[in-house]
Amino acid sequence: MRAALLIVLGLVIGVIGTVFSMNALRDRNPLPHSVMVVMSHHFGELTNAVKTKQCDAAKTHAQLGSLLAISQDIGPAFPGVDKPFLDAADKLHEAVQAASVAAPTDCPALAAALKPIGEACHSCHQQYR
Repeated sequence: MRAALLIVLGLVIGVIGTVFSMNALRDRNPLPHSVMVVMSHHFGELTNAVKTKQCDAAKTHAQLGSLLAISQDIGPAFPGVDKPFLDAADKLHEAVQAASVAAPTDCPALAAALKPIGEACHSCHQQYR
């Protein structure tokens, strides 16, 4: 009798846990994570270009353009965040915009343009991650 009671109790707890898990997965917003992953990809491509000394101006411009466009999506991707987070996002956007306007054509210029972007990313992740 005791074993049957434990089995029934285990099944009830399992069903309740499954319902909670399914609701959490259904309500989850993938946009914030997606924005960060795509930004990380483009920034990684740029840093990899510097490391491998293959800084093609056209590819660099395209990557910086994509990074600039995505950096505008940080605020809308994180609804309801506090003002300091949005200020950090604006700082990142300004750094990406400055790098894009500088239009680096060689690896040392690209490395110099990426430094403020990396610092903005690092400071925000250090504070909010």
